Amino acid sequence: MPEAPLPQDGLDARGPAATRRGWVLAACLLATFISAVESTIVATAVPTIVASLEGFELFGWVFAIYFLTQAVGIPVYGRLADHYGRRPVFVAGTGLFLAGSLGCGFAGSMVALILCRGLQGLGAGAVQPIAATILGDLYAPEERAKVQGLVAAVYGIAALAGPSLGAFLIDLFDWQSVFWINVPIGLAAIALIAVSLKEHAVSPAHPVDWIGSVLLLLCGGALMVVCVQDALLTPLELGAVLMLGLATLAVLIWHERGVPEPMLAFELWRQRVIAVGSLGSGFCGALLMGVAAFLPTYVQGVMGRGPVASGAVLGAMSVGWSAASFATAPLMRTRSFRGIAVFGGLCMLVGAGLLVAMSPTARLWWPGLASLVMGVGMGLCTTIFIVAVQGSVAWNQRGAATSTLMCLRVVGQSLGVVLCAGALNASIAATDPGAADSALDRLLDRTGRASLAPEELADLTDVVARGLHDTHLLATAFAAASLVAALILPRGLRATPKPARTRV
Repeated sequence: MPEAPLPQDGLDARGPAATRRGWVLAACLLATFISAVESTIVATAVPTIVASLEGFELFGWVFAIYFLTQAVGIPVYGRLADHYGRRPVFVAGTGLFLAGSLGCGFAGSMVALILCRGLQGLGAGAVQPIAATILGDLYAPEERAKVQGLVAAVYGIAALAGPSLGAFLIDLFDWQSVFWINVPIGLAAIALIAVSLKEHAVSPAHPVDWIGSVLLLLCGGALMVVCVQDALLTPLELGAVLMLGLATLAVLIWHERGVPEPMLAFELWRQRVIAVGSLGSGFCGALLMGVAAFLPTYVQGVMGRGPVASGAVLGAMSVGWSAASFATAPLMRTRSFRGIAVFGGLCMLVGAGLLVAMSPTARLWWPGLASLVMGVGMGLCTTIFIVAVQGSVAWNQRGAATSTLMCLRVVGQSLGVVLCAGALNASIAATDPGAADSALDRLLDRTGRASLAPEELADLTDVVARGLHDTHLLATAFAAASLVAALILPRGLRATPKPARTRV
């Protein structure tokens, strides 16, 4: 596997102001933690949020807008980091993420919450991608495999803490606290990076592609409206929004081919490892959010369990993720990247199949087992994909390459949410067009659920169960696509032999 110049290129390793790797690693792990917690803790809290603010028809947008703005921000931050350095971009993006988190906690309606989630996602585009890029700079290939395994493990541990922490905060305080928990952790990460990471100044060769960013936002937003709200739009409205999205997509592609440094780094896609690794990460992201965003609704709305139970089910995924992430680094010493990723893809497919076969009367261990097996697969695949991609480029492209992978992962998460939300809404509209949003909102709240008549409760439970079964079928398709991506990885691709260690 081709490798970049020494990993400390662009960093200041001279004298007392040299980069302190231990503190920087701690900051990156904190950033990874809040990024991971944001997905699982909000997924656990969304049923309670919907019951409080109402607006079941906007359910999918709580996730979709976050991932849309995050996807737009990731390539922009990647280019900025390659031009101006990692530290200022990380600090600015994380600060924006924390501002959005504060706003989400103060939101008084679903619309306000969705807008603040958009701001939060815009900042999130810099949190985990730039943290991963910094670690790719600081550590040599053999070390990088271990560190990325540690990062993936922290991601899994954070995901494990998220559901339980979310349930605890909701029971003890209120749903607003699930957003505010990010603030002290994010501030600590900013302080550590600001003090400990030293870089050489890098002059940009070309301006950032802001026009491409706006076009991507418009294109993605229009296509998301088509996917999520198709059951609520007239054919004329649906056609108009779809045409807007496709026209903007065409303009985006034309524009990106004519700028010196496009936001979408097409030149990197000529490398097989980057293309396959990024696509594989995208499918893993789609599976993650296709399950994490809707499985708690199944556990609470269909099975009639509480937030703690749904948190435990998602926590099983995080246990599998953590265990597999810890195991990936030693596996890479003796196994090819492709073999490890293929096994991970098979695990994800088996776990998704268990969800498809699940019935509303199933015991709680059934979705828990499915989550556990899928978590093992995700821990293996996500670690392999990012290590392979980072090892295939030089320092001055590592930010763009890492951001490309992260962008595809977030695009996958966004598509996973919007496609599953669209399938859920379409199924409910087809099965019971008269189902009231207020009744569906009450189904997700224990007090409201108790107020429903037995016949109405049974009907609504059946309607939601059928819709969520469709989301499980989509999750199976995402898992199968991840497996295909793993199979396309080059044979024999391995971590490079351990080089002489250079302290930074």
